[in-house]
Amino acid sequence: MIKKIYFQSIFFSFFLVLEAFAAESGGMPQLNPEFWISQIFWLTLTFGILYIILSKFILPKISDNLESRKSQILENIEAAEKQRENSEEKLKEYEEIISKSKLEAKNIFNLAREKTLKDIGSKKEVLDKQIDDEIGKAENEIKELQNSAAEKINKIAIDTSSELIQKLIGAEVNNSSISAIVDDLSKRSGDKYYGN
Repeated sequence: MIKKIYFQSIFFSFFLVLEAFAAESGGMPQLNPEFWISQIFWLTLTFGILYIILSKFILPKISDNLESRKSQILENIEAAEKQRENSEEKLKEYEEIISKSKLEAKNIFNLAREKTLKDIGSKKEVLDKQIDDEIGKAENEIKELQNSAAEKINKIAIDTSSELIQKLIGAEVNNSSISAIVDDLSKRSGDKYYGN
């Protein structure tokens, strides 16, 4: 393998020497050694000017743009993190309100049941049915509140995600795609947040 490479390098160097001699005899002026010094001068001058233009004018603008974009992305990430923390706090508050209202409703209905049972002993079945109906109505209202709150939270999540993605990538985003993703995530974690 080494011998093969060695012979190839000898062959190519011999070929280049032949080309140089052919250039001197009237071939290409670029290969004529007489013009090499001027060619090296103009090559050095041209690339020197290009280097100065790139290093002094173009590259600083590019690096400034990259830095400003990086800082904008970091600001957007911080804003997204704050909004995520805020939404988690709102979800916790919502869960606490729902559990407190359920307990209060049960206590109120139990107190009312006990009071009415003491007052009216004979109409216990009628009152039980009315109280159960009221409990059912209250539970239905709570479920409706949960369902509407879930939709509102999903809408807020869709709007917030769309706005953040638009700020991050700088382009309009298809709201139906974001809506599908948020709906899928809310279905996966529905039991956790909505107490189903």
